[in-house]
Amino acid sequence: MHVSDLAVPLGDGVTIQAQQLRHLDDGGPVLVFLHESLGNIALWKQFPRRLAEATGLDVLVYERRGYGASSDEPLPRPYDYLEQEGRTWLPRLLDALEIDDVILVGHSDGGSIALITAAVLEKRVKGLITMAAHTWADHLTLAGIRDMGRRYTEQGIREKLIRHHGERTDVLFNAWQGVWLDEGFQRSLNFASWLDAIQCPAMIIQGEDDEYGVPEQVTRIVEGIGSNAIPVFMPETGHAPHLQQPDRVLELMGDFLRMEIDQKSVNLG
Repeated sequence: MHVSDLAVPLGDGVTIQAQQLRHLDDGGPVLVFLHESLGNIALWKQFPRRLAEATGLDVLVYERRGYGASSDEPLPRPYDYLEQEGRTWLPRLLDALEIDDVILVGHSDGGSIALITAAVLEKRVKGLITMAAHTWADHLTLAGIRDMGRRYTEQGIREKLIRHHGERTDVLFNAWQGVWLDEGFQRSLNFASWLDAIQCPAMIIQGEDDEYGVPEQVTRIVEGIGSNAIPVFMPETGHAPHLQQPDRVLELMGDFLRMEIDQKSVNLG
């Protein structure tokens, strides 16, 4: 595969850092990876490449505003920041790169954003896979975020994140924790109204030991999307299935794509 690192201008002073992994033969939708609340391109590790190799599909991985080498984001974060990413900035990125058909793969906050984008882009989204997505602020989510505040300073997490976010690390962490622990944000967060607009096949994954979300996050998403969605609960797995059980997740995703996505438009390996 050919790897390209891109700085993509999207207007309004925003530039997004992205990476494309492309096969020699173009064909089928592009796998678009949406990172977690403290993630970036590098923190996906080898998972996007491995899924690209397993399916024969091209990949786009990118960093949202405020992350990695992308432009700064407005702070403090507005209550609808996740919706803004899903309905405005990701569609703009896809348009700028002239990518029409996509399969969205989102983790945590990225999974929530993927739900919004799948609703907005409708038939352009040929498939949707989320891991640990959330549609409201449940008690495990909030407890996990509070605990991360302690671990951030006491267990060396800050130093690990500095390797990826540099001088932005503290600002990024405080922006994430600050908005999620804001009671106004918690009251306003409800993505249920977006779900019935999702038209594509969807696989909604969560670890049975996910410390950031209750099982009802999965069941409510599946109920909201309807018969196109299937729930997957992974035993002995926490908040990051693709890192904790990469081989199993690759198998699940590969099987899902082969079974559920139209073979006429997707040439899967």
